[in-house]
Amino acid sequence: MGGMTSPDELRPLLLSQEAAAAMDAHGGVDAAVLIPLYLDSGALHAVFTKRRDDMSRHAGEISFPGGRQDFPEEDLRVTALREAEEEIGLPPSEVEIVGALPPTGTFVTNYRIHPFVGVIQPGHAWTPAPAEVDQVLEVSLPDLVRGFEMKRLIRRGVPIKTPTYTVDGAFVWGATARIVQNLLDRLAPLL
Repeated sequence: MGGMTSPDELRPLLLSQEAAAAMDAHGGVDAAVLIPLYLDSGALHAVFTKRRDDMSRHAGEISFPGGRQDFPEEDLRVTALREAEEEIGLPPSEVEIVGALPPTGTFVTNYRIHPFVGVIQPGHAWTPAPAEVDQVLEVSLPDLVRGFEMKRLIRRGVPIKTPTYTVDGAFVWGATARIVQNLLDRLAPLL
C-alpha cells in the first residue's frame, strides 16, 4: 500500500458530508454510523461492533457503531461520534472525520444510514457498552476484500441478494455489508 501516512490521502476518495447528504436512499428514519479506520502494519483496519446475542433486535449482528439522532436537527456527524463513544468508548476528540459514504437504506427497519469515516490511532483499549455490544472487532480491509461473496439469504422469509464479508468466522451482511462495499470501492486505490 505504500506510504499512506495521513488522513489527507483518504479525503479525496470520500464524499463530503454535503455531497453524501444530497444522495438518495430509501428509509424513513435517519441514522448515522462511524467507520473508525486506523493504519497498522501497513494495512488499514476498520472497527466493527458485534451485538449481544440476547438482544431483541439485530441480535448477534456485526455493524459499525452508530444510531439515531438525539433530536431532529442534530448534525449526523455528531450523532455518529456520540454513539461511538457510548457503544465502544471512543472519545470524539480522538477521531478525525475525513469524509462520508453514500447513505444506505435498510430493507427491514426503514433506516437511512449515513456513514462517516473517521481516522483513529491504532491500539485503542475498547470499553464496549455492556447492554448493547458483545465485542469490538478490528478487521483489516485486505481481509474484508478476501472475504467478499455475493449471497442469497433468507431473512424473515424473504430472499435478499446481499454482499457478504466473512473474516475469522465473523459474518457481515445487509446494510453494513453494502456500506463496507462502498468503503472498499472508494479506497481501492490504497488497498
